Amino acid sequence: MAEENQDSQEKTEEPSQRKLDKAREDGKVVTSKEMFVFTSLAAGLITGLAIMAYGNQPLMHWGGLFTLDAKTHIDALILAHMDYALWFLIQGTIIFGLPIMIVTILTQFGVGGIIFAPKALSFKGSRISPIAGFKRMFSMKALVELGKSILKVVFLFGIGFVTIVYFMPGIIWFPNGTMANALNMMTSLIPSLIGGLLIGLFIIAVLDFAWQRFDFMKQMRMSRQDQKDEFKQTEGSPEVKAKIRRMQMEASANASKQREALEEVSEATAVITNPTHFAVALKYEVGSAGAPTVLAMGRGVMAEQIIERAKQAEVTVFQSPLLARALFFTSEIGGEISEALYNAVAVVLAYIYRVDQGDVAERPDVDVPRDLRYAENGQLLEE
Repeated sequence: MAEENQDSQEKTEEPSQRKLDKAREDGKVVTSKEMFVFTSLAAGLITGLAIMAYGNQPLMHWGGLFTLDAKTHIDALILAHMDYALWFLIQGTIIFGLPIMIVTILTQFGVGGIIFAPKALSFKGSRISPIAGFKRMFSMKALVELGKSILKVVFLFGIGFVTIVYFMPGIIWFPNGTMANALNMMTSLIPSLIGGLLIGLFIIAVLDFAWQRFDFMKQMRMSRQDQKDEFKQTEGSPEVKAKIRRMQMEASANASKQREALEEVSEATAVITNPTHFAVALKYEVGSAGAPTVLAMGRGVMAEQIIERAKQAEVTVFQSPLLARALFFTSEIGGEISEALYNAVAVVLAYIYRVDQGDVAERPDVDVPRDLRYAENGQLLEE
């Protein structure tokens, strides 16, 4: 049994969408730092190339900051250049920062989606706990991250080394060559070096994203017991659902039985009403040894139909709220009334019999036992 319980707790099942949504609410999504590094550097490089397409105009503006061509009021000129430098810095930040920010947002949208998780901002003692910090530093995850960083440095260094070795014959002749030849060499070397590094970063980013997604889905895995518990939370306990279905079936059967019993109202001796909320049709044969039986009963619309049919069949309708509710909540269609209500029902039937015979009789006061006095919702009335 213990072995079976242990096997049932192994997290071997794929996570459900509900668990992934809950993790997203807690701020846990797939993320990849290497993907952000690649997209940010690529966005910065493309932005720089786009700026260089305008020629040397940005460089001329930058060089103008260091040109002081006035001989007087040097302090005011320096102050003016400082204002211009600040504006130039703001422009440069917007030109470079805005595309990178947009690319960063798009990267997050593509990697793990844009989320807003207030729960992730809540205080957690484990974040400032030294013991928890040491556990994170020397955990398997930290070791994997260290290995990834070392491999990344080695891989990028190897790409740079191979690129420089490829251009090494031209680099060696720099001291003996002209400035034009050196610039031509640099225009080939630098783009090749940056392009090679970007390709390497792209490979690293793809591998890191695949690993992060695999690790995230592994952490989100569920055991069979987790699936059962989640199913109970979302769909409800099987026992509760079975009870609800049973109650629904009983209610449906009772409603069907009440509708079928409407045909028996015309055979009733009397109908006890609330006057309209409840109606119970009783039948009793004078001299019979048995107790009165319930032919039909109902509440609301069903009670109104019983009263209407009783009037059509000229069956006496007697108003007694307490007795009508007591009969409704203690009787069943086709069954005899409760023994505790014999006396109250006998008083009513005797009065109806005398009236039907043409005698003048005073309307009786019906005394219902205190433990059978119900409110309209079926609860006992307080004394």
